Amino acid sequence: MPLRSRLAIMSALAVAIAIGAVALVSYVAVRDRLHEQMDKSIAGTGGPAGGQYWRDLRGDRAGAASPCGPQHPPNPPPNTNNEYHSPALVSITYYDGASTCALPGSTQVNGAPSDLQVAGQQPDTAGIWRDGITTETGEKVRIEVVPAPTGSGVFLKSQPYQPIDDSLSSLAWLLFVVSLIGIGGAATAGLLVARAALRPVDVLTEAVEHVARTEDLSVRMPVAGDDEIARLSESFNAMTAALQSSRDEQKRLVDDAGHELRTPLTSLRTTIDLLIRSEESGRPLPPGKRPELLTGARTQMRELTMLIADLLELSRPEQSSPVTAPVALHEVTARAVERVRPRGVARQTPVTITEDLRPWTTHGDGAALERAVVNLLDNAVKFAPPGSNVEVRLANGALTVRDRGPGIAPEELPHVFERFWRSPTARAMPGSGLGLAIAARAARESGGAIMFERPHDGPGTIARLFLPGTAEA
Repeated sequence: MPLRSRLAIMSALAVAIAIGAVALVSYVAVRDRLHEQMDKSIAGTGGPAGGQYWRDLRGDRAGAASPCGPQHPPNPPPNTNNEYHSPALVSITYYDGASTCALPGSTQVNGAPSDLQVAGQQPDTAGIWRDGITTETGEKVRIEVVPAPTGSGVFLKSQPYQPIDDSLSSLAWLLFVVSLIGIGGAATAGLLVARAALRPVDVLTEAVEHVARTEDLSVRMPVAGDDEIARLSESFNAMTAALQSSRDEQKRLVDDAGHELRTPLTSLRTTIDLLIRSEESGRPLPPGKRPELLTGARTQMRELTMLIADLLELSRPEQSSPVTAPVALHEVTARAVERVRPRGVARQTPVTITEDLRPWTTHGDGAALERAVVNLLDNAVKFAPPGSNVEVRLANGALTVRDRGPGIAPEELPHVFERFWRSPTARAMPGSGLGLAIAARAARESGGAIMFERPHDGPGTIARLFLPGTAEA
């Protein structure tokens, strides 16, 4: 069932319960009120409208006989019925256990043996209330039993239920019709409200279906207000923006990787073609050319292997909460120095590395952090002038690598951690431009930060790596 239909049904059901409860309470309240008014009308018989007649019936005169005797009840004077009859049209019947008689103008009702329990009591004694029926038609009536002047009888004051039942029946039908109209109106209003409220959801659904069908991630939802629909639209926009950024980054990575792979692969293919052509033609290469070609091929293979390893590392999704373990950063840095030091010594004019490492324990991936430090050191050794010194210092979680090279231009500093980015002065040197991007990623995954800056006391570059931790083991 569609959501709007469910909302309309739930709205109609809620309104039906509310209307049903109100109708039931109203019906019960009106019924009780009508019954209360009936009881007051019956109890008030003998008031101003029929006071004298009621006094005569109650036997205010001494030695009054039974109302069913030849002298009683006193016949109402002609044209003076209003003096003796209650405005509520209450009928009065005398009952003594042996006989029953209705007074003039009254409808006779059936007496019950239990009515005689008030016989012989004082005239102002509280009466007994019960339901009964008339003798002639069997109509249901409300009865108040009060003492009669004779010790053996009682008066049954009664009023029929029929007018009240007719009124309650009309009220019940009226409440039923009004409830049906209210429920129908609530269902219609609920459907209209649900349709209006879910219109933004329909728009969002169409946008999602469009993205799924066309893979067009440039779709954006309009955001108005700060309600749940607006938050959903903002989340959708953020999701599509993140997906588009990820896809663009992936495409850029593939394009850049293809460009970087093309150079070593072309060089390798050229070298292999020369060697194969020499073998097939039987013409030897010039002296010393074959070892040169093989050495170049090995170098290209090494760069290609490093580039592929870097690409695999960067293709791994970055983890916001990676699994980490305690890492002794000073030991990691010492191992990285030992790995890079031979590269500085192998230069025509050696570059030395000096270190000052204080104990520092952090949390992270030890292998990734070591690779990050190696990349920083390798970058410093690569750009260090011949015969210079690269200074490595670790204190209070801050690792600094200082070289005396040409430095990085201020306008280039924001780009040094971008993948495949290389400064104009470094494009002639070996490398893929991925080392610093890998170092920045390792720092982020360990909860740290990395940055480059120009020193104030001379040429060169300072790389700073900050990692949270403690100086204790």
